[in-house]
Amino acid sequence: MASLSKGHSIDIKFTKLFINGQFVDSVSGKTFETIDPRSGDVIASVAEATKEDVDAAVQAARHAFDSGPWPRMSGSERGRILMKWADLIDQHTEEIATLDTMDAGKLFQFCKMEVPSVANMLRYYAGAADKIHGEVLKTAGKFHAYTLLEPIGVVGHIIPWNFPSSLFFTKVSPSLAAGCTMVVKPAEQTPLSALFYAHLAKLAGIPDGVLNVVPGFGKIAGSAVSSHMDIDKVSFTGSTQTGREVMQAAAKSNLKQVSLELGGKSPLIVFDDADVDTAAQLALIGILFNKGEVCVAGSRVFVQEGIYDEFEKKLVEKAKAWVVGDPFEPNVQQGPQVDKRQFEKILSYIEHGKREGATLLTGGKAIGNKGYYIEPTIFANVKEDMLIAKDEIFGPVMALSKFKTMEEAIERANNTTYGLAAGIVTKNIDIANTVSRSVRAGMIWVNCYFIFEHDIPFGGYKASGFGKDYGMEALHKYLQVKSVVTPIYNSPWH
Repeated sequence: MASLSKGHSIDIKFTKLFINGQFVDSVSGKTFETIDPRSGDVIASVAEATKEDVDAAVQAARHAFDSGPWPRMSGSERGRILMKWADLIDQHTEEIATLDTMDAGKLFQFCKMEVPSVANMLRYYAGAADKIHGEVLKTAGKFHAYTLLEPIGVVGHIIPWNFPSSLFFTKVSPSLAAGCTMVVKPAEQTPLSALFYAHLAKLAGIPDGVLNVVPGFGKIAGSAVSSHMDIDKVSFTGSTQTGREVMQAAAKSNLKQVSLELGGKSPLIVFDDADVDTAAQLALIGILFNKGEVCVAGSRVFVQEGIYDEFEKKLVEKAKAWVVGDPFEPNVQQGPQVDKRQFEKILSYIEHGKREGATLLTGGKAIGNKGYYIEPTIFANVKEDMLIAKDEIFGPVMALSKFKTMEEAIERANNTTYGLAAGIVTKNIDIANTVSRSVRAGMIWVNCYFIFEHDIPFGGYKASGFGKDYGMEALHKYLQVKSVVTPIYNSPWH
């Protein structure tokens, strides 16, 4: 039993690997501890997957793809099972939300909204499963030609720790709808909800071997997935550096297809005509939501000089009023960072900012002596060559700057190796349109931020990766096109 706030507890039911429809120990018998970031205490010991376990999971997935019913089912039948899985998730919302709050330090109130959202993501792709089809082609000669859309095969999914539920289903939902089988490697920091989802998948009727979940470490289990000769596609979300390693492993093995959703250093550009109070609130949420552990966090904020001073004042006031604490408490707005390593990394970047001469407006320190809590931190007078302006910190640290002209703002927004997202705050439609078309990023939010819908494609430019999540674009990542050509004999049209 793991303890929660105010004396409550939860029974951690699933801590083994899920391979071929069964919960099993790792071949080596190894386990690792998953830690509660509120306290640094151990939540549970989880079976640790190594190469041998990944091999077993891939073998199960390969057999399920080559000989099992899943790819051969009608789309409507696959959709029916996915719908049932979604209904089971809805029935366990509180339990799953509790697991993610404990494992990742996420706000419980947010997790209780996130879990129903992932059930709806399943329903979205369940509805698409029977609408996968090719097209008939008009040829120049006496031939009949058409295309088939076929599932790509066995997929390896490698998932990060910041949104363990959402990112699990961002990958699993479209690939299951497409008819693929898969091996999922959740982050070692947050394995618990993935294992619970596997349990519910079995209850929903997903055949054995179709979905396999192998918790473990990136250097071992993740590497085994990326380099496996019998995996046809790998989908990775995480850091740009690890994305490069995944791509290299895929190329050196069987040249499997790769899709990558990687890091970001997203700009939020606030123009003089913006409502200052609204813009300050948007900027604050843009960096502090999920304690800054968001790939699209608005970590670089550019404010036009006409409203800069007023904006800075309101921003600091709001940041000082931001409530950091136990994520199970309903009034709390920011929980702990996911683990000690991330906690220490963020604090080291804050020290870099101070040494490089940025002005610390507020925050900058750890909170308390238990758990991994950090104050909301805002730096001003940030130069383009400072580490806090260039590197993805993945924490509650904002780099604030002022600008004069729209052209300057566009140039500085694009002065990054990343290109995941950007925000624009203005009442001028011409400015909004011009900047939207000029900033090199895969997602642009105008007068809003963090808006994700299941049918809005999401993915990055440049070092933020390639391949789209959400929408039909995500479904097509797990399909391949086959062209079929046959002669037409004695056609009256030729």
